[in-house]
Amino acid sequence: MGKRRDLTLEEYVVETTTNIREDRAMAKTLLLDVMADMATSPAERREMGPLAAKFVENLQRSNEQMVKLAAILQRQKTSSVGLTSDDKEQLFDLLNEGQEDV
Repeated sequence: MGKRRDLTLEEYVVETTTNIREDRAMAKTLLLDVMADMATSPAERREMGPLAAKFVENLQRSNEQMVKLAAILQRQKTSSVGLTSDDKEQLFDLLNEGQEDV
C-alpha cells in the first residue's frame, strides 16, 4: 500500500472519482480500438477477443468502485457520526485501486 497523504474526505472523493473516470475513458477508448481491429477478420476477433474482455472487466470494476463510493457517501449523509475508520479505509483502497490499474 502506498504512503497515506493527509487529504480531507472531499479531496479523497474528488481524487477517487477523477481516477475512476480517467480509467473508464482510457478503457473505453482502447476497447473501441480493439473492436475496430476485431471487425477486420475472424482471426483478429479470435486474437483480440480476450483483450476486449479485459477492457470490459476494467469498465465493470470502475462501476463497482463508483457504487462503493456512493454507498460510503450515503452512509455518511444519513449518519450523524460521520465516516467510520472502515469507510475511510475503503475510500483509500478505492483510490489505490485506480492507481494500480493505470
